[in-house]
Amino acid sequence: MTAEHQRLAVNATKEIPLAKWGPYLSERQWGTVREDYGPWGDAWNYFPFDHAHSRSYIWGEDGLGGITDYFGNLCFGIALWNGKDPILKERLFGLSNPQGNHGEDVKELYYYLDNLPTHYYMEYLYKYPQQEFPYEKLKTENKKRSREEAEYEILDTGVFDDNQYFDVKITYAKQSADDIFIKIDITNRFSNPAEITLLPTLWFYNRQSYQRFKRMPSINYLNKNTVKAEHERLGDYYFYFQPADKCLFTDNKTNNEKLFGQANPDIFVKDAFHDAIINKKNEKELSNRKTGTKFSPVYKMKIAGGATKTVYCRLSTDLVDRPFTRSVTNVFDIRKKEADDFYAAILPKGMDEDMARIQRQALAGILWSKQFYHFDIERWLSKSDGITPVNDGKKNGRNHEWKHLKNQDIIMMPDKWEYPWYAAWDLAFQCISMAVVDPTFSKHQLLLMMREWYMKPDGQLPSYEWNFNDVNPPVQAWAAMQVYKIEKKNTGEGDIKFLKKIFQKLLINFTWWINRKDRNGNNIFEGGFLGLDNIGVFNRSQHFTGEVQLEQADGTSWMGSYALAMMDIAVEIAMHDDTFEDTATKFFEHFILIAESLNEHGLWNEEDRFFYDVLCVSGTDPIPLKIRSIVGITPLYAVSTINNDQLSRLEDFKKRTTWFEKYRIKNNKFWPNEERSKDEEILLSLVKRDRLVALLERLLDEEEFLSDGGIRALSKYHEKNPYSVDLDGQTHTIQYDPGDSTSDLFGGNSNWRGPVWIPINFLIIQSIRSYGEFYGDSLLIDFPTGSGNKMNLSQVSIELTKRVISLFQKDDIGNRRFNGEYNWFYNQPGNEHLVLFFEYFNGDTGKGIGASHQTGWTALVAELISEYGEKSLQHKEE
Repeated sequence: MTAEHQRLAVNATKEIPLAKWGPYLSERQWGTVREDYGPWGDAWNYFPFDHAHSRSYIWGEDGLGGITDYFGNLCFGIALWNGKDPILKERLFGLSNPQGNHGEDVKELYYYLDNLPTHYYMEYLYKYPQQEFPYEKLKTENKKRSREEAEYEILDTGVFDDNQYFDVKITYAKQSADDIFIKIDITNRFSNPAEITLLPTLWFYNRQSYQRFKRMPSINYLNKNTVKAEHERLGDYYFYFQPADKCLFTDNKTNNEKLFGQANPDIFVKDAFHDAIINKKNEKELSNRKTGTKFSPVYKMKIAGGATKTVYCRLSTDLVDRPFTRSVTNVFDIRKKEADDFYAAILPKGMDEDMARIQRQALAGILWSKQFYHFDIERWLSKSDGITPVNDGKKNGRNHEWKHLKNQDIIMMPDKWEYPWYAAWDLAFQCISMAVVDPTFSKHQLLLMMREWYMKPDGQLPSYEWNFNDVNPPVQAWAAMQVYKIEKKNTGEGDIKFLKKIFQKLLINFTWWINRKDRNGNNIFEGGFLGLDNIGVFNRSQHFTGEVQLEQADGTSWMGSYALAMMDIAVEIAMHDDTFEDTATKFFEHFILIAESLNEHGLWNEEDRFFYDVLCVSGTDPIPLKIRSIVGITPLYAVSTINNDQLSRLEDFKKRTTWFEKYRIKNNKFWPNEERSKDEEILLSLVKRDRLVALLERLLDEEEFLSDGGIRALSKYHEKNPYSVDLDGQTHTIQYDPGDSTSDLFGGNSNWRGPVWIPINFLIIQSIRSYGEFYGDSLLIDFPTGSGNKMNLSQVSIELTKRVISLFQKDDIGNRRFNGEYNWFYNQPGNEHLVLFFEYFNGDTGKGIGASHQTGWTALVAELISEYGEKSLQHKEE
């Protein structure tokens, strides 16, 4: 076991398998639903970026490259000033949803370089312009642009031309769980000397605004290199820093005078450091003060061209006389070596260096995505923030049905700036990537969503804070089985206790789906947008007038997948505990009924050989919505095999399923795709072999779904053949959009009408691999369609994997496809190994689009690389 594996083993014995300190600080708290106390649900305008440096938060904190404890009490981050900006750089800047031509978007350059599951070693890189940061230019230029135009990015502004910027690298290395060393390296990438001011900042989360303390949290001066942070729950910590030009104290409280024209009781407000550094206002008073809830030493530097200056800090429960002895600072080298050892132990051997870096940065990103998330809906609805009184608009508005939801946990975020809130189905995919490095935490996250302070009493899972009532695909059972298999493969032992725990909670959620989303009791399911935003020709979550119902091919397919995943879990448990055997039978039979509805009740279009949503209007024939999208590919996901060993040991399951098959066939009832191999292995899937081939022929057609970077969400066929439908007096149209969204559905900041999405590709690849492992060479298909290049489906899955991975790899001239027109910047020395993990990718060019740090589900590329690496190694050995 590596040193990190030993620490993880200790974590696994805890009730909550977490390090006390980690990268749990959000990157954006402003513009979130939980900070919105207004009556209109306008979160972006209620707490805008312009308020963030002057106004204290209620439900958390944010910062730049920061850390906090697992209750978010004490926070550390850095602030910077280049001598030109109107504000200190203490948080990442981005456009709000109304400001961007494609919704909200961060406009910064920052990178998660490295991390360990216990966070004993972490690296973060931020690139800070030496010219004035172009806040206004980014806002005005993007505001001018239409949805049909590209976004105006920070690399378009010219502030990074000629390398006129600083690289600010923050490295954390723990001496022990409560002793954290911090190294801040600032490198001048320009040829001329440049000045910069650094403020390593320590502050307390402003809980005192609503929570009573016997003794108020405070940071107190001890000597010229030490302050003491005192908190009655967290305990005492000492913050050590190297000799500074000055030290400043203030309090983390709102500057009411600046924002609302109301007098402040004193000058010690949240943005006091901004005024002191930039405007020289109250600098003496802040320097003379010896206590507060926000503190920073100040370092004014002039750095020669190409040179680096380093500042060390330390946060510890230990009181020491010499915090920065040479032997102690060696902890960075030790922890870096331990990180290298850990990844060498868990990642495939023999990969090229570029592939290994991509995988490690993807996993670093998933570890950096952990965030302290605090939200008590009942208190949020019933209390004021001190600015806006309690109002009926809020009390009866967004999320008012979720009063039981009381979250105060460390959760993986899809993207800590763009989506600094958990999303139920994103999290399920994230847990698969996390299982590679920390399966215990991965299992904890899946179970957390099932707990009573998340799941509704009726079994509904919370979607995301913008609308907890929205419905996402029910992928939790499938994800739980994936996590179980990854851990079992890596450790040799499967966690049956975990499967039992999550299975019991999933039973409640499955029942909710049956009762709430199968309106007519015919196993045809709705679900609305199902996480796919603008995939439909209209908003699939809208309520239609009159007797109109949308029967969804993907809603029904997801439920087929859900039933099959529940059967898989029950079968696996029953191999150890036969009391679960009849439950496996129950889900097997439910899967059969869903398969019948999907295939026999109008969702399959024989003319087009494809699955479509169907619009049912009273008094007229059903209308198939002939859109070639991944909605019609979703039936492929439901595939599973039952091996002979399982059948021989589960006699009742075998007896019951055999009877059920004979009964249905005898009575001319539908029976799904069930095939047996020579060794009696059974394949179960939603689609029969002929329909599987028809779907794959379309899926693997480069004129339709198949791109150089993977499977598109919408067929390229619709580029020249838009689809329209008239409904409620309106004409709705959908066409192929390979890049940014040209639709404003669901905020318009993501697009499912043509781009490549990694989680969908992951599902498709896994499913095709499962078919391939069963059929072998008995089923060959052209790859690509019409090429005459015959492959079995296992080979097809490998080819699809290679295409997805290629989005991130360097080509022959050093370009990465996802960088698009910005390869000029990333080909410069020092930038060539920096990798971003975008939310989705252009269906034609492969350029990264949307959230740039979506190491939530885009980190699945790490698992694809592992699987590809293992297959390549097996091939070499053969």
